[in-house]
Amino acid sequence: MNRLRVMIAAGLLIAAVLSVVLPLPAKDTRHLLSKAEAQDTTLTVYSGRNEELVGPIIEQFETDTGIEVEVRYGGTSALALTLLEEGENTEADVFFAQDAGALGLLANAGMLDTLPNYILDSVEPRFRSADGLWVGITGRARVIAYNTEVLSEEDLPASIFDFTDPAWQGRIGFAPTNASFHSHLTAIRVSAGDDTMREFVTGLLANGALAYDNNAAAVAGVGAGEIDVALVNHYYLFRMLEENPDLPVANYYFPGDDIGNLINVAGAGILTTSDSKPLAQQFIAYLLSRTGQTYFAGETFEYPLLIGMEADERLRPLSEIETPDVDLSDLDDLEATLEILDEVLNQ
Repeated sequence: MNRLRVMIAAGLLIAAVLSVVLPLPAKDTRHLLSKAEAQDTTLTVYSGRNEELVGPIIEQFETDTGIEVEVRYGGTSALALTLLEEGENTEADVFFAQDAGALGLLANAGMLDTLPNYILDSVEPRFRSADGLWVGITGRARVIAYNTEVLSEEDLPASIFDFTDPAWQGRIGFAPTNASFHSHLTAIRVSAGDDTMREFVTGLLANGALAYDNNAAAVAGVGAGEIDVALVNHYYLFRMLEENPDLPVANYYFPGDDIGNLINVAGAGILTTSDSKPLAQQFIAYLLSRTGQTYFAGETFEYPLLIGMEADERLRPLSEIETPDVDLSDLDDLEATLEILDEVLNQ
């Protein structure tokens, strides 16, 4: 606590960042700028997170810090590959990704800088890079959204692989271009092998799985009766329930530690080529502050990862979800997953 008081007196963090509950070593925060020092500075963020979801908290960061943020939005997988192509010539300072796999891809390519301990230590070890190259901002549970007018939990299978059974013909939806789906497939590859992933996607297609542009559209399809179930992230349902409390959709978690219960993260890393690392650190620290985490918990219904923060009470607590034994740092072989997926979808 003494170190925290020293830090406050130094005025190195804005109030929202100071609300991080862990004691933060002063030596790690000495390069962060006060609001006065940050005026007329610019940070470039490549965001695989949708502008509608993260735009408001980025705007709040600009207001609170005086730092201007230039954001390039796009799909997480596509932006990761773009960053690999741009290499040392990239203008990006921060990569804000929808999943850990894309961050791991850049980390393995040597494109991410080591984050300071005060950022890394604000989340559980399972939600950050073992090498300190990226950190989770929010948690995202993979679930099955199902139509409650057609199915009950007892009707749903014990494993995600059971959806390849012909009994599910014409009843499934998924978002094949979604980065979270790509990471989920990578988790299947890591835990069970390439052939298992290939057979799983092939089985979905054989069952006439409907391809949606995104997870939100897939959940809407469940609610409209177009399909009975969809492979999505947990939070899309809660956003829709805000607009339509009578939507006949619920989330299903598999019993046991089935790979279908993967908990992934949306996270961030700083590019090694960035010449604005103090600003980049301040941006990530802000997302992990109480201000940032409260926004994500209340507005996007994701799991806050800052130690001590609680999720929306309507969400199943992370501690009650049995998860597979998959290290998120191992979800870095994105390119192989995309190659297999492209091969299956176009065969």
